[in-house]
Amino acid sequence: MSGAQALRLPAEERYADELARLAATDESPRPRGWRLSARAVRRFILGDPKQAVTRKFYGDDPLVDRAIVSLMSNQGLMLVGEPGTAKSMLSELLAAAISGNSALVVQGSAGTTEDHLRYGWNYALLLAEGPSDRALVPSPVLNAMRDGRIVRFEEITRCPPEVQDALISILSEKSLAVPELGADRAIRAAPGFNVIGTANLRDRGVHEMSSALKRRFNFETVHPIADPAHERELVLRQLADRLGEAQVKVDIGGDVADILVQTFQDLRTGRTREGASLTRPDAVMSTAEAVNVLHAAALEAAFLDNGVLSGAHLARQIQGVILKDEPEDGKRFKAYLDHVVKERAGRSGPWRDFYHAARALRLV
Repeated sequence: MSGAQALRLPAEERYADELARLAATDESPRPRGWRLSARAVRRFILGDPKQAVTRKFYGDDPLVDRAIVSLMSNQGLMLVGEPGTAKSMLSELLAAAISGNSALVVQGSAGTTEDHLRYGWNYALLLAEGPSDRALVPSPVLNAMRDGRIVRFEEITRCPPEVQDALISILSEKSLAVPELGADRAIRAAPGFNVIGTANLRDRGVHEMSSALKRRFNFETVHPIADPAHERELVLRQLADRLGEAQVKVDIGGDVADILVQTFQDLRTGRTREGASLTRPDAVMSTAEAVNVLHAAALEAAFLDNGVLSGAHLARQIQGVILKDEPEDGKRFKAYLDHVVKERAGRSGPWRDFYHAARALRLV
């Protein structure tokens, strides 16, 4: 499928122009096997206005520095955090900048096997020729080792422990034995190889990582965005990207974005900007969910209304987040409306639209 038809391009294609500009002017020392220097990787992720490079990750800038350093070392990088905190996006950006390829991915699940981390076989060729290089089917990990690239292991704690532990020798020895091709046959990792894993804190206890595997990773916790201005900038930019790709035009007022971000921050932290305490919903009130709500509201405004995004559109679309996990969350959101949003609605037209539309929802 061509790029013009794809719903979402990988980071190295979406930001190809930025990567090319950074590479052309990159005079800093590069780690062996890297496409860019560590400084250029940092600029790619955190932005550089002088080179027209946009900021892509919002939050803890020193975390990005530590992640880059981890990938230069013998340790892997493990990004942990609540769902929707941009762990996967950060791993994709790092892989794109370092390797020029973010597509080497193992998706962790209950059905993931050791073959997904090591190799499998083309059984027709195996039966016809026996074990051979031609019959071997490499995993994304094996391809990353051969080419000296970054491989991403998403949702590692969703995998059974015996599958996870297949990484131990790969991370320690930087080699993978293939005994079927000979007693001493092994694939040695080329310079630039490393592993970025991600794990959701809400999955803790599903399949806890062994202490031996944990020692092979440097752990970094990706926290939700605390600064409302940063979160507002991010959600508006991601909305503009989505609408631009779909060629959808919507009139987006700044007040509506403020309502969205403030609502999510209030419910995420359990405390309003005025200092009132709230009962936090069990639902994931992440930035990623905020982007989804704003996108859905914009589509409603564009295709089912007059093309002007309002607080009412937000209210109707937020229901799908609030009622996703726990029925009691509907009551918690209703209490938030009655005690917080109602007061704001008396001072602001957009908040008033949001309040009245939200009160009309069937939340309980």
